[in-house]
Amino acid sequence: MEWSLHTRSVEPDLITAARELGVGIVAYSPLDRGLLTGLITSHIQLPECDWRAKQPRFQSDTIASNIPSPEFLALAERKKLNPAQLALAWVHNQGDDVVPIPGTKSLQHLEENVAAAFVKLSKEEMKEIEATVKVAKGDRYADMEATCAFETRL
Repeated sequence: MEWSLHTRSVEPDLITAARELGVGIVAYSPLDRGLLTGLITSHIQLPECDWRAKQPRFQSDTIASNIPSPEFLALAERKKLNPAQLALAWVHNQGDDVVPIPGTKSLQHLEENVAAAFVKLSKEEMKEIEATVKVAKGDRYADMEATCAFETRL
């Protein structure tokens, strides 16, 4: 299931159900397609051939709300992490039954992603992180009909 600081609609129903059934949780897109990395700051950064350029969260009217806040960036810096590592550590720290699967395009990012698995966050830090990141504006995909848009069915 998709689970990140931006996409939290799986809480509490699906996460609770998975845990009650003893089912492990595989969290895909824990960096919200790169939005939580701090590397994308404007819709014009994406080349037209990048599929994300057509997705709602990356449009000019939504992207400013979806990039990491200065408070989030400061938390990452304080922990000596980059924003992607902090966002990924947040997912890792949701429980031992959670395995995030971030995508990566480089060995450096892979190494950073692995390092995030070893970051321990206190409950207070988890709450502080959550307070600095809002649920993303815009659908995950341009055509949500093709996805399991359960949040509209609940």
